[in-house]
Amino acid sequence: MICRTVHGKRELVRLVRTPEGQLVIDKTGKQNGRGAYLCRQRSCWEAALTGQQLGKALKMEFGERERDVLHDAIERECDPPETAS
Repeated sequence: MICRTVHGKRELVRLVRTPEGQLVIDKTGKQNGRGAYLCRQRSCWEAALTGQQLGKALKMEFGERERDVLHDAIERECDPPETAS
């Protein structure tokens, strides 16, 4: 995880590099391939987009397609952004 906070496994989102080299979101938690977990905080997903930590964990280079997968997943998987009151 990017933020290194402790969460239950069910609270995290699993990303998988499939044997074919594709980046996918693993809803089942059982998909074959090399996996990494992200919490549902937007800041962690944005850090994953800009940094190299996730690419190293999955042992893959992040290209435009992989960044698109992460951008799309942010809206579906992340908690809504906090609003200032």
